[in-house]
Amino acid sequence: MTTTASSSPVSAQPVSKPSGNWFTFGSVNLAVVVTLSLGTWYLLADPTTSPFSFYPLPFNAALFWAILFIVFIGFDCEFAGFDALAQPLRGVAILASTGVFAVAVTWLLGSGVGSLFPDFAGTRDGGLGYFAGALFVLFGFATWVMVVLNWQHWPWTALGMKQPLIGLCEIAFVAVPTLALYFVFGLPSVSLSATEPLMTVDTVLGWFYSMVVAVILTGQTLDNWPWKLFGGGGRTALAATVGNVALGTALYFLMVPLAKLLLGPAATTELGSVVNQFPAQIGVCWAFWMIFWANGFGNKFRPAVRAALTCALALGTFLFYYRFAAEHILHEPAVAAGISGNALGFIDWLVLWTLIYVVGFQSLGLGRIGCNPPR
Repeated sequence: MTTTASSSPVSAQPVSKPSGNWFTFGSVNLAVVVTLSLGTWYLLADPTTSPFSFYPLPFNAALFWAILFIVFIGFDCEFAGFDALAQPLRGVAILASTGVFAVAVTWLLGSGVGSLFPDFAGTRDGGLGYFAGALFVLFGFATWVMVVLNWQHWPWTALGMKQPLIGLCEIAFVAVPTLALYFVFGLPSVSLSATEPLMTVDTVLGWFYSMVVAVILTGQTLDNWPWKLFGGGGRTALAATVGNVALGTALYFLMVPLAKLLLGPAATTELGSVVNQFPAQIGVCWAFWMIFWANGFGNKFRPAVRAALTCALALGTFLFYYRFAAEHILHEPAVAAGISGNALGFIDWLVLWTLIYVVGFQSLGLGRIGCNPPR
């Protein structure tokens, strides 16, 4: 893999690119991802069919850590080491290491760190201790992904570094501002001891996930426009950092009233201030479609069309999920009048399986049935 934004895992294509129909290839990929997601959901998380009691936590916490691990090994390190393995061993190694990391970190925070610091204890009511630890991942989605997509691995490439050193440096150095954001904005919003956090947890979720959307939208869907106009290197990195904060903030203030419109007055009234987190619920639907469109459908069409198309698909997914799928397919409990579930659970589960199957396994098996990626 090269170090350009277009070749990072959020937009990576299988190494072999024989000719094929892009729509067929993407549609079959989507069918496989949805099937894998539903099957594993019914086994591990579904409140009525799963033999375990993981829903919603610690399942969601492990899910967030799993996606962050993919960010580390795939986005930052560009699958260094894994790419030397042939399929299906490559995919199996990615899947196994992701699962081990996610479960280990969730357990260590909930049972280890939680025994010393009650904020993280897995015994907190509603599994809030697991959520307190996993909230760190929200900030990591913005910082580590931005360094790849928008910064394009600057300054490490400018220093002549190669993988995996590039990725390891990114992980280490970007951890500092990520931890700072978490300790200033994240942890106080869910801490047992904080009395006056800067923001409620709902606002933290909604605002910062809007920045994640801004990073993926500009870095991937819009081919790093407009930040690439600043000339590359440090100038583009600075423009992207300031610009994504501004754009993410604007998206947040646009998505709050949009969420109220989509949810309806009864649900909005019942949710109260919780509605401030719903920009994240819309945002995760948009993030899924932007990531899947890049990987499954080859990022077809011009950037502006991609942005409009994936946004429309996201809004449709949001409505379908909350109005029907969460209750009738996924068996999730109601949260307000006419809506059920939490899109940051199952929709992120779709994101994870997209990254594992389409990117990690490189759409294994589709070529055998004549469904090849387009040239």
